[in-house]
Amino acid sequence: MFYTYIVASKRNGTLYTGSTESIVKRAYEHREKLRTGFTAKYGVSLLVWFEAHDTREGAFRRERQIKEWRRVWKLRLIEESNPTWRDLYEDLF
Repeated sequence: MFYTYIVASKRNGTLYTGSTESIVKRAYEHREKLRTGFTAKYGVSLLVWFEAHDTREGAFRRERQIKEWRRVWKLRLIEESNPTWRDLYEDLF
């Protein structure tokens, strides 16, 4: 299974969209700032949205699609399934 996900700094804050083979591992890396880069620099660590895909290519295609979207579309996507912007990390277990 592969995943496309969005992490945020806070409600309506800075957003980052990515894809991964292990959502648990990747979300943990964002939370703990284990990788240098955009998410660590801007404190983007709350897993606010994700979806599963059967293939790496499918997850990557969806990531690229969402990255092209306007911000308001991304906010709507998050709020449709997570209206309170709750950190979904704990739901992974």
